[in-house]
Amino acid sequence: MSRSPTALSTIFNADTCVGIVVALPEELATLTLTKLKRGECCRVGNHWVAYAGAGFDNATTAAQLLTDKGIHCLISWGCAAGLAADTKPGDLLLASQIDNGTRQFDTDSQLSASLRQSLPTSINVHAGKLYSCNRLVGSSLEKQRIHQQTQALGLDMESAAIADVAFRAHLPVMAVRSIADPVGQTLPQAVIQALNSQGQVELPKLLRYLLWHPFEVKALIQLGLHFNAAQKTLKLVARELSRQPHYLPEAAN
Repeated sequence: MSRSPTALSTIFNADTCVGIVVALPEELATLTLTKLKRGECCRVGNHWVAYAGAGFDNATTAAQLLTDKGIHCLISWGCAAGLAADTKPGDLLLASQIDNGTRQFDTDSQLSASLRQSLPTSINVHAGKLYSCNRLVGSSLEKQRIHQQTQALGLDMESAAIADVAFRAHLPVMAVRSIADPVGQTLPQAVIQALNSQGQVELPKLLRYLLWHPFEVKALIQLGLHFNAAQKTLKLVARELSRQPHYLPEAAN
């Protein structure tokens, strides 16, 4: 388990600068109306939000960009795949630990607890391990296997890289992830074939694939509904996060 020296004590209020990393434009839209290009960041109130793109390399670059802004803690924000049977689309995972298969990073438990207490009861919240993998995992069987091996509740492609930057910078870190595709759902091949290297669906590729595989339309609609449920939850959480009272983050572990 990775541990760092104690970070400087900061207060999570108007005087604190929090850095939030998102991978996708849709995740960015849950935090701000500002349009960014990949690799750019902007201020949202007193805080910074960076649009990274998908994967470890992009997340590392974005997290480092934010640390250079003088932030006091890092948040990995966005959607995740469900790995456990009880994590449903629209559920929220406040990760207690981030695991990349070789290293584990403890998240800031005090911030997670504070945020969880403020959330509306309509949001189903889970606390547990988040597995972070630098490749797309679309198969239901593989998601089940990862859960059996790690006991992780969710899966993403950025949080471990963000946590590593926080560890090296002696900053607290938190992962806020809303479940999109559940463990029982295999991603439609239409989506996998249309994804670019930044994790975005290219519409022309998607339409061409669907032209020859129209039977995938139903699964695609279902995935869209799941993703919309995840986005709705993130918007609710963003509203509550902006209202957080004074807060003293812990050291990153």
